[in-house]
Amino acid sequence: MENFTYYNPTKLHFGREVVSDLGQSAVQYGRKALLIYGKGSIKENGIYDQVVQQLKNHDIDFIEYSGIKSNPVVDDVDAAVEKARAFKADMVIAVGGGSVVDSGKAMALTIPSEQNAWDFYSKKAKPKQSLPLLTVLTLAATGTVMNPVAVLQNHETGQKLGLVNPLMYPAHSFLDPENTFTVNRKYTAYGIADLVAHSLEAYFGVGDASLSDKIVTSIIREAIDYGPPLLDNLKNYDLRAKIMYAATLALNGLTNNGRVSGDWGVHALGHEMSLLFDVPHGASLTIAYPAWLKFHKDRLNDRIAELGKELFDVDTADATIQEFERFFNKIETPIRLSDIDLNNKSNKDELLNSMNKNQAQGIHHKLTDEDRAELLRLMAD
Repeated sequence: MENFTYYNPTKLHFGREVVSDLGQSAVQYGRKALLIYGKGSIKENGIYDQVVQQLKNHDIDFIEYSGIKSNPVVDDVDAAVEKARAFKADMVIAVGGGSVVDSGKAMALTIPSEQNAWDFYSKKAKPKQSLPLLTVLTLAATGTVMNPVAVLQNHETGQKLGLVNPLMYPAHSFLDPENTFTVNRKYTAYGIADLVAHSLEAYFGVGDASLSDKIVTSIIREAIDYGPPLLDNLKNYDLRAKIMYAATLALNGLTNNGRVSGDWGVHALGHEMSLLFDVPHGASLTIAYPAWLKFHKDRLNDRIAELGKELFDVDTADATIQEFERFFNKIETPIRLSDIDLNNKSNKDELLNSMNKNQAQGIHHKLTDEDRAELLRLMAD
């Protein structure tokens, strides 16, 4: 087992009506908040009114920035930061899914600095402080509400980059499974796929960590056991709660303990699809993961086979990969580029060029340009 340090300062509020604790949690940080959210669905399902009432009850003034995209972009972050600085915001409150929370992390990091957000992502500057961030989750997928990681796109530079910094841990995160009731079947499935991918990427880190392996397989089993029935019963509280909790544990650090992090090669490949073609994040992962497993089958044969034995009671790497594809098909997420109409030569050439330009690869299992060409072929076949 590798040495590790585990630290997680986020206070997690989980369950029915936990948003009622938002105001008393927020007021300890000040009286002025930047409130951010997506395209407005929270105004239709009542979550916006709950949050605003909490702020008013505790005399917290606020300004809003809405319209955060499902693949977050640096332009939104910069625009919101400008408003927040003029307002002299004391905190950021992010209400939405992973993209809104990731945007909120970047904003909270940038507002008290003299930098632009991309300076931190491109490593031109190192953040020194951050405003407190409070999150209200509306989509179970990324686990970002309890970790120090945020991803951001920059279409001007043609990059989608992640940033890891302990200053980006949310101070408080409020997870009420009822707030995900209105997420449609397709995006619920993408969230399930995302939590599975996060678990797998921890599993393929370096180090012998048997307990962490058991945590990984338990999280994936939650997705396998409860994901499909949830898709047929989207307003089932218990099923929503199981998936929401699984998604949170998949990326709050537990699965990496005893390893040298995980291998994020599949996310790197998926980010290129999202950057170029606005492919939903979860959909990009279920296309890239089977290809990545096939590509590494010889190198990681025993490791993949062990995973298959635990999850599916199969004995070979090939059978394990087939079972993952069968599961992704069951939750109706794509497993080939043709499933999302990106299998023509022009799209594949553009994707490969971008993958090579941005050196898409993992932390431990490095890729050459030739490797990426083979992975693209496997994603297409």
